[in-house]
Amino acid sequence: MKILIINSGSSSIKSTLFDFSKSVSGKESQTEIAKAMIDEIGLKSCKFNFNKLTKTTVKNTEKCRINHHESGVKLILETLLKTKCIKDLSEIVAVGHRIVHGGEKYTKPTLLNAKIIKEIEKLSSLAPLHNPANLSSIHACQKLLPQAKQIAVFDTAFHQTMPEKAYLYALPKEFYKKYQIRRYGFHGTSHKYVINEALKILKKSFPRLTAPKIISCHLGNGSSITASVAGKSIDTTMGFTPMEGLPMGTRSGSIDPGIVLHLSNNLKFTPKEIDEILNHKSGLLALSQISSDMRDIYAQSKKGNKHAIFTLEILSYQIAKYCGGFAAAMHGVDALIFTGGIGEHAFYIRDRVSTYLKFLHIKKTLVIPTNEEKQIAMETVELV
Repeated sequence: MKILIINSGSSSIKSTLFDFSKSVSGKESQTEIAKAMIDEIGLKSCKFNFNKLTKTTVKNTEKCRINHHESGVKLILETLLKTKCIKDLSEIVAVGHRIVHGGEKYTKPTLLNAKIIKEIEKLSSLAPLHNPANLSSIHACQKLLPQAKQIAVFDTAFHQTMPEKAYLYALPKEFYKKYQIRRYGFHGTSHKYVINEALKILKKSFPRLTAPKIISCHLGNGSSITASVAGKSIDTTMGFTPMEGLPMGTRSGSIDPGIVLHLSNNLKFTPKEIDEILNHKSGLLALSQISSDMRDIYAQSKKGNKHAIFTLEILSYQIAKYCGGFAAAMHGVDALIFTGGIGEHAFYIRDRVSTYLKFLHIKKTLVIPTNEEKQIAMETVELV
């Protein structure tokens, strides 16, 4: 059974084709057949990477012009046929789509229909960079793969186990009841995957642990930290939008809300200008005055650049501060996970954070590469 996974960003598509099969004994196996990545959709030149992962490996990187997500999905399907990953599009039984914002209603994988698609459209105001792109790819797959079941896997779903004391803001109650303003949390698919992997490791190393307390740090251009007990999210750093929490590549993370009022009322910035500042001109880019890319910042820190050195320190401090708070909320922590581009590769951040948290005597500190596409595929197959 072939399952296609589509993970669409505002200007990108990541895709993996899986083959799920059962042996004579009934054990299920999964094989990655191909992976594709399209960057910079809508710009003059896109980069298209395609890897066929079977015995006759095919690797291809090319520049192309992709104006919208539908063209991107079409290119991926054409390449799957051209490289003989599939003989016919009808082989694809289902498509699993990553949907960034599912609100409170969607807590598990969901078979898409017209009604649900309309509800996802309504939620676009809460994730304006992501949900419209997710929907564009859904429409493309409905058109190009009419025989396949379209499944939505929501990034917010994993965090719907948070208790009220974790997700409510100290605002008048009607803001939650009438406008659904609350902490939702994001990166749920990634956190769920790495936490489940960590649970397997802990079960072998510490079999007497009945409800492992885990803190997972998804650190990349967007970053979030999640506290979980027995595999269930109990709190997370991202909130009503993906802007809350840690300073990120170009996002400010948590700031005093009074700053927004000051920018608007006293300095006369427009809402659009404030959005641009907080989402695109802040974070690591603003702190370092160099780049939003941690690799560039680290390279400059080795040359003694004081802004770069300070950026590494403030990010490490903020990560450790949130981890310490979550350890208090869980009455301890058994394992700390690092994942994402920074989490997996920036050892200099991991070292600083671990130094801050030494007093917690954490049993395991793990670096686990995330695999959102694999998690989406497993949940899609479960529903199909």
